[in-house]
Amino acid sequence: MAMTFNLNGIDREVDVSPDTPLLWVIRDQLGLTGTKYSCGIGQCGACSVLMDGEIVRSCLLPVSKATHRQITTIEGADSKVAVALKQAWERLQVPQCGFCQSGQIISATALLMRNPHPTDREIDTAMAGTLCRCSTYNRIRSAIKQAADSL
Repeated sequence: MAMTFNLNGIDREVDVSPDTPLLWVIRDQLGLTGTKYSCGIGQCGACSVLMDGEIVRSCLLPVSKATHRQITTIEGADSKVAVALKQAWERLQVPQCGFCQSGQIISATALLMRNPHPTDREIDTAMAGTLCRCSTYNRIRSAIKQAADSL
């Protein structure tokens, strides 16, 4: 079944089963591999994308729920907020293995878009659903604060 959604500013049409998880459409059908598969049950946040500016877990979201919506992956995260976060991530050398970073940056982007100057507690709460196997949480929090200060 043909479905259309906007991915990173480009209208895309895919012919897949409506219950296909958005993650697999993004990765397998459209070739964007920055969004990661990890747990498959929406608990780790590696598959996070923005849908109309709100964070969603693409491993759980059927592509049919994304039709006629704006989806942003790490590859298309180029807003002022996302750029500030990516720069802070690099300056503070946040990643170790890097696997969770796309989900971390997407989650942080959603946070700063709705709350441009979060407290440590607000950062911790917003980021709690995005796990880091390397436990770089202090650097993640510092990068979010640095990005917020630069905006």
